[in-house]
Amino acid sequence: MSIYDFIVKRANGEEVSLEKYRGKVVLIMNSATRCGFTKQYKELEDLYEKYADQGFEILDFPCNQFREQAPESAEDIVKFCDINFGIKFPIHEKIDVNGENAHPLFKYLKDQKGFTGSLEGNDILVSIVESMDPDYKNNSSIKWNFTKFLIDKEGNVVERYEPVDSIEDIDKRIEGLL
Repeated sequence: MSIYDFIVKRANGEEVSLEKYRGKVVLIMNSATRCGFTKQYKELEDLYEKYADQGFEILDFPCNQFREQAPESAEDIVKFCDINFGIKFPIHEKIDVNGENAHPLFKYLKDQKGFTGSLEGNDILVSIVESMDPDYKNNSSIKWNFTKFLIDKEGNVVERYEPVDSIEDIDKRIEGLL
């Protein structure tokens, strides 16, 4: 199994096979419009514009599981991202990334790259995540909005980035994979 075996839906309901991204470097993330990390959309769009013509894609999956910070419809999320950040990368349907109803793609991503990072440096986020899951350091669940998975050109999940991780670090890794 690889990411190429999954079919996802865009915000407009169109089904897309991830096979479409074979041979590209892909960053897959969960997002929210009302999150403290929402400002990352600007940096992510900058990354997309920098590398898109070299075979880089970002796939965004809004998720309302973390303190209901993505309450809008997928269509409204697309409008929000366009108006506020000029997002050109594809935004997909709203999904769950954890729990019984987690999207199969995110189950796969978590199986490939569990939580090995840190949320340190953001005491508020650590406090919130610990209140939701005191054992968060020892399981692969998505901890918060803007968790990202980097996929190489062969479809391997090569890195997982937590929301507190630097976009500059992601940029360097993308550049090395292209």
